[in-house]
Amino acid sequence: MRCGFAILVVTCLAACAPRVPLGDEPCELGHEVAGGYAEPEASDRVPVPRKTAWEATFGGEVGARPHVAARLAGWPRTRLGRGAPASDRAFLERLARDTWRGLIAFTDGEHALPVDHVRLDPDSLARADARVGDYTNVTSVGLYLAAIAAAHETGLVARAAAIARVGTVLDTLDRLETHQGFFYNYYDTTSLERSSHFVSFVDSGWLVAGLMIVRQTFPELAARATAMIERADFRFFYDAERGRMRHGYWVHTRAPSRFHYGVFYAESRLASLVAIGKGDVPESHWFAMVRTFPAACTWQRQVPRERRAKTVRGHRVHGGWYARKDVRYVPSWGGSLFEALMPTLVLDELRLAPASLGANDIAHVTVQRRFGAETLGTPVWGWSSCATLAPGGYGEHGVPDLGTIGYPPGVVTPHASALALAVDPVRAIANLRALAARYPIYGDFGFYDAVDPRTGAVAPVYLTLDQTMTFLAVANQLCDGCVQRRFATDPIAARATPILGDERFFE
Repeated sequence: MRCGFAILVVTCLAACAPRVPLGDEPCELGHEVAGGYAEPEASDRVPVPRKTAWEATFGGEVGARPHVAARLAGWPRTRLGRGAPASDRAFLERLARDTWRGLIAFTDGEHALPVDHVRLDPDSLARADARVGDYTNVTSVGLYLAAIAAAHETGLVARAAAIARVGTVLDTLDRLETHQGFFYNYYDTTSLERSSHFVSFVDSGWLVAGLMIVRQTFPELAARATAMIERADFRFFYDAERGRMRHGYWVHTRAPSRFHYGVFYAESRLASLVAIGKGDVPESHWFAMVRTFPAACTWQRQVPRERRAKTVRGHRVHGGWYARKDVRYVPSWGGSLFEALMPTLVLDELRLAPASLGANDIAHVTVQRRFGAETLGTPVWGWSSCATLAPGGYGEHGVPDLGTIGYPPGVVTPHASALALAVDPVRAIANLRALAARYPIYGDFGFYDAVDPRTGAVAPVYLTLDQTMTFLAVANQLCDGCVQRRFATDPIAARATPILGDERFFE
């Protein structure tokens, strides 16, 4: 399957964010809450005739694979990297440098878009033996744009070269098919044909966030970035009756997604904040999302404590929390650090929301650490959505107790530790160093995507989404939150972030 990673990610996103009742009504799993299956439309294939014709010149998809790999801008020289530097800062600087080299290398040489992933052969570094996912997701593009800005901020690329690189990406985006101002969720990086029928709310939000960072870092490109931002009117996804954002829209059936982003503590909160800051949806949307579910939702892992109605900025919202030993937290859906901390790549939640999101971020990292040491007895921690050891596999991993439903722990992924730099840098660096020291997981382009801490088996995959998250998190640590500061100075963020400070999760 050409888009194996992509299709599985779409399946997980569609299945794992709940559709929930308003107010305090009872709910039943499978009726009000989506879980365990994707929408039928996700399996509808999109014809890509230009790509098919290109592959046919090499005898078909299998014969074209070496030629797909040959289109990439670079390739790793060694399977394993050198020994770790002595100081923590030197370690992070090397991680940033190596990861950035990989991000540049794994772009299509003609179209400048990052490919979805590269899975190396277990026994060979040859391009012809690797599997390249030559398609891209709009979140990956948005984070890649932010990464170019961060590479300039950290001194890895000169300003003129960074502007040229961003400009080339924007040139390619101008050539892509769109729907009502939004990009489709996936495109083939070889032919530039869309390979998805879906227009995604959360992915569109991350692309806009990347464009916001671009226009704040490179004023020379502000007009082009602004034009793309202004075309994206997030009212397209808003369900005014529920006060929630739909997952997206199926263009081929002319129907919105059946599901909504209902859980508040999820990666989708960043897109919600962007939509509010643009003025496309009302502030009330922020408080219409669920902090905890009512006790009648008996499918959830815990009955929330102290769940009662309260008023924040004039909006009625139900609070409450879960607890694991002495740690209180508002749960995500699955308990992954991707859900918990991805927004901190651009949003300084510790500073802007110290009594709500910031405190919750700390709690989720604390429970992740303790779960590894106390429950599983593993020397490392960090569970999040990532590649699996099986070829072509991708899975949802988390600490079950941190989720409303909870994912199984499975493999450990380094990008989870990188995300934790935003809230607990000392322990996050120690965990990254332990991963590099204990397992053959650090390659020429930084960390591979996953390791089984029980066996030491590594998934030799570079997944662009996870690599860009790692790079941005490390860049923030090295340059005093430079990515977060660029985002904060954008007018969209400046209008939206005042809503963050008044809520208190644990009163």
